[in-house]
Amino acid sequence: MPRLAVTLDGAPLPEEEARAFWGRFSAWMEEHKGDLAGFAKSEGLASVHPKTSREGALLVASRSAAQEPYRNATSADAGGSPKNQTPQKADKTDKNRG
Repeated sequence: MPRLAVTLDGAPLPEEEARAFWGRFSAWMEEHKGDLAGFAKSEGLASVHPKTSREGALLVASRSAAQEPYRNATSADAGGSPKNQTPQKADKTDKNRG
């Protein structure tokens, strides 16, 4: 079964606390679609970001990191970059510099 994990300022919460946090997160998001900032504030936090990993779903909570707008969960295994993100194209003028 996939794991539901939560980290708070980089430290993993114990499994029971993580499941309770996920329960509150799910209930909040059902009532307030996409309102990550509101949920974070309700928990006394600065931000909450959903991510995925090989082990399952992960909520990254922080007392100090800025909240970003809601978007599809990113992969924690890929350094937090969206899986479908394409690399930026190099500026053509860079090729002509020697």
